[in-house]
Amino acid sequence: MPSSVQRTRVRKDPAARRAEIVTAAAEVALSEGLEAVTLRRIAEELTVRPGLISHYFPAVEDLVAQAFADAATGELDALLPDGPQDGTPTERLARFLSLTRGEAYDSISRLWINARHLSRYRPPLRERVAVQEAAWRERLAGLIRQGVEAEEFRTDDPLVAAIQILVVLDGLGVHANTDTTNRPAAIVRLAATTAERELGLSHGALS
Repeated sequence: MPSSVQRTRVRKDPAARRAEIVTAAAEVALSEGLEAVTLRRIAEELTVRPGLISHYFPAVEDLVAQAFADAATGELDALLPDGPQDGTPTERLARFLSLTRGEAYDSISRLWINARHLSRYRPPLRERVAVQEAAWRERLAGLIRQGVEAEEFRTDDPLVAAIQILVVLDGLGVHANTDTTNRPAAIVRLAATTAERELGLSHGALS
């Protein structure tokens, strides 16, 4: 006998639904690449119809761009948290550099490689890549400024120092898809060595 109780369909708040879609797309981007972010693929992840995804993102290129931005911002917040933090600037920089080694950071490096390549052909993604690059530069430069104010670091231009460190990290990140198990110790420490030199720190201060 059919039940007389009708099920009430729960409709999610538009902002919550959009955030859910972006989060799912970011996870797919990190694990499978930005090319895997399609309306159908994200619909499968959320067990909804593709039409629901297209309602929030009529152009899949906008979803791809937002997925990258969400993943990159999440990684930045994990590596270099914004706002007041425990520890001295030197300790926080050392922590940041230590977290840029290993499989977790290799995953975001692969995503950046992927995004920079695809951004040549996808304007929305190109714009997001530029925004994220600026965010990473400013976040690291902000930490360096704090170190200068605390008289822990010595540099005339925190932004230039930040860019130099990030360029080294980007260069090392290019090899995220290759075997780096036999990488010499000097190469493993290259970003830290660069930071120590540019910030007037003694060798090993960021180990």
